[in-house]
Amino acid sequence: MIRAENIFKSFGDQQVLKGISFTFEAGKCNLIIGRSGSGKTVLVKILVGLLKPTTGTVWYDETDFTALDKKEMRAIRMQIGMLFQGSALFDSLTVEQNIRFPLDMFTNLTPREKLDRVNYCLERVSLAGNNKKYPAELSGGMQKRVGIARAIVLQPKYLFCDEPNSGLDPKTALVIDELIRSITEENNITTIINTHDMNSVMENGDNICFLYEGQLEWSGTRDEVLESTNANLQSFIFASPFLQRLRDAALR
Repeated sequence: MIRAENIFKSFGDQQVLKGISFTFEAGKCNLIIGRSGSGKTVLVKILVGLLKPTTGTVWYDETDFTALDKKEMRAIRMQIGMLFQGSALFDSLTVEQNIRFPLDMFTNLTPREKLDRVNYCLERVSLAGNNKKYPAELSGGMQKRVGIARAIVLQPKYLFCDEPNSGLDPKTALVIDELIRSITEENNITTIINTHDMNSVMENGDNICFLYEGQLEWSGTRDEVLESTNANLQSFIFASPFLQRLRDAALR
């Protein structure tokens, strides 16, 4: 579990976050949604310690993360997996080397133990046998799955996903959504997903935080989204005519 308590963040005279309080639950896909400029990225950077809040606290289970020094933060960060928007794979490294990278950085495992862990993660994302390929030889969806394998190789308690479906076709995006959900549930991970993708909202929105102009405007589940009467949420969610028709059909 990660808990944000009364988070304010300003850059000079510009106040970006205005008292955000929200609990990101273990074993669930926790979504942060909102228009560009609503404060989503700043909130995520605060949650992982890349930015300090102007005021407020972030708790990782029973630990006040915002009160830790760099060394203490590192211990928490070793329990965090990151899936970046563009996968962020090293082009000059093979798939195996990309996934092994966190193991080389943070563990004292033997080469055999590292390979076993890499192979397990590759199998988990349905890419067994692709060890020696380079990122350029993979499709966008395969690269994203390699990114997921690298994100879970250290068996994290917390998983952050930044726009995991960006640039993917709808069918591949659905595969990535299902993979993130199954990994989250199987390992009781606290997963936090920053997304604009409404299919992800409807598929993986166990616990949704909707930001509007730096404030927590609405929170709830994917089942509650369709029934919400919040005007700003409605405008954001149902900007697509297809989703408008889906909502209308659900309310009949």
